Formats: sequence, C-alpha cells, structure tokens
Amino acid sequence: MRARPWWLGAFALLMALGLSLLLAPALSADASGSSGAAPPQAAAAPGDHSGVVAAGSFELAKVRILGVPALTVASPVVGNQDDAPNAQRRAEVIEGNLRLLYDPQQLCSESEQIAEWVLLQVLGGNEGACEQPPLQTVTGSAPDQLVVERRQLPGGDVVLEARVPERSEPLPLLTITRADASLNGTSAWSLGERWQRRLQSRLRHARRVMQPADLRRRWRFTFALELALALLTAGTLWLWRQNRHRRARLLGRRRPTPDRALEQRLQLHQAFGLLLLLAVLLELMVMLALGVMAVPGKVPLGLQLLLQPVHSFLKVLIVGLLALLVRSLATFLLHQWADSARVPVEEQARREQRHRSLLRVSHRLIDLACVIVASGWILIDIPGIRAASSSLLLAGGALLGGLALVFQGLLRDFAAGLAVLIEDRYAIGDWVEIGGLEGDVVDVGVLSTQLRCLDQRVAVIQNSAFDRVVNHTKLRSGEVVKLLVSHRCTDIDHALAVVDEELALFHTDTTWGPRLLAAPLLRGVSTTGPLGITVSALLTTVAGEQWACSRELQRRLVARFQQENIPLADGLELAARG
Repeated sequence: MRARPWWLGAFALLMALGLSLLLAPALSADASGSSGAAPPQAAAAPGDHSGVVAAGSFELAKVRILGVPALTVASPVVGNQDDAPNAQRRAEVIEGNLRLLYDPQQLCSESEQIAEWVLLQVLGGNEGACEQPPLQTVTGSAPDQLVVERRQLPGGDVVLEARVPERSEPLPLLTITRADASLNGTSAWSLGERWQRRLQSRLRHARRVMQPADLRRRWRFTFALELALALLTAGTLWLWRQNRHRRARLLGRRRPTPDRALEQRLQLHQAFGLLLLLAVLLELMVMLALGVMAVPGKVPLGLQLLLQPVHSFLKVLIVGLLALLVRSLATFLLHQWADSARVPVEEQARREQRHRSLLRVSHRLIDLACVIVASGWILIDIPGIRAASSSLLLAGGALLGGLALVFQGLLRDFAAGLAVLIEDRYAIGDWVEIGGLEGDVVDVGVLSTQLRCLDQRVAVIQNSAFDRVVNHTKLRSGEVVKLLVSHRCTDIDHALAVVDEELALFHTDTTWGPRLLAAPLLRGVSTTGPLGITVSALLTTVAGEQWACSRELQRRLVARFQQENIPLADGLELAARG
C-alpha cells in the first residue's frame, strides 16, 4: 500500500480558510450596504442597472443622461405619499423630459414615414404626424444656449425648467419633492440649486455630443482605433500560427526515449500559444467595447464590456480555487476511506481499485460542477441578462424540461454510472464481460465505460446499454482446469491420482503457490462423451492471476501425463469407430 499524502487534509483546510478570508469583505459589503459619507442606501445587486433600490423609508432610482447617472430621485414608501408616483416611474418620466433636449428620436418607423409621405403627395399638405417636434431639432442652436432654471411653486415644491431657443416657453424637467429634500438633508430650494448646475452642464454636453460634427469626429476616431486593433489582432494571430508550426516541428522530432529539453520547449510553446489565444480574445472584446462606446449614451455599456474580462478572470480564479479546495477534500476523504483499518486484508486490494475509480469520477464531477457555476456566474453579469433574470428562469426551466426529454438517454447513462460506482460492480483494472465484449476496464465514467480488449482495441460502452456484467477479478479469481482423457486409458484412478499429485506440487511451489488463495481442488471426472473423459480441477487465485496459473498447471499436467503414458483424447476413438 502506498503512503497517503497526509498534507492533503491540511492543504484543504488552509484553502478553505483563505477562501473565506477572500470572500468575507465582499459578503460583508453586500450585507451592510454602502458606507461612508454617501446617503444611507442599500447596496444594489451587482450588475443591476435599472431596478429600484430600497433605502430605509425611501425608494431610490437613477436618472441618466447619455447612460450616465446624473440624479437620484426618491419616493416615500411609508407615511403620506400624496398619490406621488414611485421612484422608478419618476425616473422614467424625468429621463424622457431630459432626452427631448439632446436625443433626436423618430416618432414613426420607416414604413410609416414612407406611407405618410405618399399620402401627403396624394392629398396635399406639408404637415404630418411623423414630423419631429421642435425640441427634437437640437442642431439648430448652440449647446451653450440651453439654460436650466428653478422655480418655486406655491405649495413649496421646486420645479427645474429648461429654456432653449427652439421653444418660447420653458420645458418642465422635474419637481423636487419633500422626499428628495429629506433624503439629501437640505431644503428643496438648495437641492434645486445643486441639481440646476449639474443638469445644465450635463445637458449642454449631451447636446454637444449629439451634433453631427461631433458624431463624425467620434466615429472617425473610433474607426482609427478599431483599425489599429484589427491590425494588432491580425499580428497576434500570425504569431499564434507561427508558434503552432514550430510546435508541430518539435513534435515531429520526438523520440520514444524521453528528452527533457524537448519536452520543456514543447510546454513553453504550448503556454505561449495559450497566452496568444487569450490576447486575441481580449483584443476582440476591446474592439467590441469600442464599437459600443462609439454610440452616444452607450459608454457605460462599453466600459462594462471592457471590465467583463477582468471580472470573468476573477470569477474563474475564485471558482478554480474552490474547485482545488473541493478536489483536495475529496482526495483526502477518499484516501482515508481507502486506508481504513477496519477493512479485511483480503478486501484491501479491492478497495484500492475502487479508490482509483471514485477519485477519477469525483474529480470529473467537481470540475463539471465548477465549470457550470463559473459559466452561470459570468453569464448572469452580462449586460441585459440580469435584467431579464425572472423571464430567463422561466425560459431556463422550460428549456431544461425539453433537454431532459431530448437527452433522456444521457440521464439514464448518468444514473447507471452512479449505480456502477456505488454498488461496486467493477472498477479500473478489473477484467469484465459486458454485452458480449470482454476486456480490461481502463476508465469508469458517469456516462460510459471503456474496455481495453485482448486485441488492444478500446470499446466504449454506455452505462445504460447493458444489464449483465461478469467480473472476473473482483476480490478473487478462479478457473476450472479441464483435461480430456482418452477412452484408451485403462486406469482412470491412476490418472486422477497423478492429477491430485500435481495439484499438491503446484500448491507448494514457491513461485505459483503464493498466487493461490486456497489449495487446488480436484473435482474428478466431470463428464464423459464420445471424445473422451473430462477430468477437472478448480483453482482459486489472487484477482487476475487465474489465467497464468491455469496455463502453467495445464502445461505441467500434459508433461506428467506424457511421462506416465496416460493418453489424452486425440480423436482416434472416433476414427477407429468410423
């Protein structure tokens, strides 16, 4: 029995402690919310960019300009609400008012515009419902001509309004409520002055960004960056291809005898190729993010796409550490199970075989579970997916149900594979017969079993494709040795005595005796027939030694029969009768 690495358990405990210390700050921050001088509010879930945030007796919602949060409006959840809309509805209305000042929108679709133009040509007239309102033509005036004013209503609320040259009357933007003032700890008039300056600078910037000249400069700059990144990506791909060719040439120089320097160079080329591939993926992600940021109002989305590889790497690193921890724990527990002192000596070798199979399968299941967790964790933070989490859950449930029907064969294989491992039907190293195939078990998976047949072919058998298994090497093995004695033998008792003597000598042999678990048993005359008299003996051997012992015993019996002139059946009896 090989020595078990005792440090696996200690390593697993240290990994658990380190992982808990790593995750503790994030978990505590999520539990306690944001801290510092900011207003007390509950921390939103990561990746949540549109939901309402609860903060004590208020609900908070963000108001964005070109996708960047500019204001935080509040609504009370208890007390006198005066039929005021909730924070999310207020934010949507305010964003719509602000967007009228900088984001030209088409009221009608292309087909509706064409249909209206045709109708105006037929009926006459020059005004249609699809024409843009005056505030949509933001290019007609300079961005600095936009002025945000504040006005106090008789009830005490403060209204912020925007004056633009395209409109004779100011456009109401928002009303500062008592909830807004109470949340910020100031009066509505003072809060209005703060928001007035912020909105005026942000709206002027937004109108400037939406000017055709600024848009053209933005797109030209983005196109130049995209072209440079495309050339860099092409160069990286060329390096990756050259590295692949060099590695292929090194593989062609490999010899059966191991070459340490050559193997190190191959590993270096493989690692360099992986780094180049990761660089290509990162460059493609940067190109996608820059293309998104070229659209006004999509800069936060582009930045989030840029940060996505970093977040994904951290998540993969955390899940990888968790996988390493669980694998170490599983290895340690399986080692302790295999080395249990309560296992009988004759079953210790069998437990060692099961240990190898369980260790390999458990590591595969842990890796699969960690890959699923990491993939789900990464996908859930992709922009747009978290917002549709509830609908995705429903769709995912329906999809899983459909996949369960489509892949029910795989589910049966999985359940059958678990049954094989739990019931110990066979393990790696056993010689088994399954579905008419016979071979050495080289791999036991949760979906299939691989057999190495006698002709060195590998047979892959689905775990649910058979219901009968013959295991020749579980705990112990046995073989019935048969000799066909000729009818011309005049003294069958003498033949049996010779066989019994050879069995005793075989049992006491220093080479073959230790391979036997019990003394060979002479069964005597088993059958008689026209070809001859069948004499059989039973060998009980160590697992896997039955074939070698049977071949050696038959060789000795044949040689002894020839010495004693005991004839073996050779078909002469049937020829003589014929």
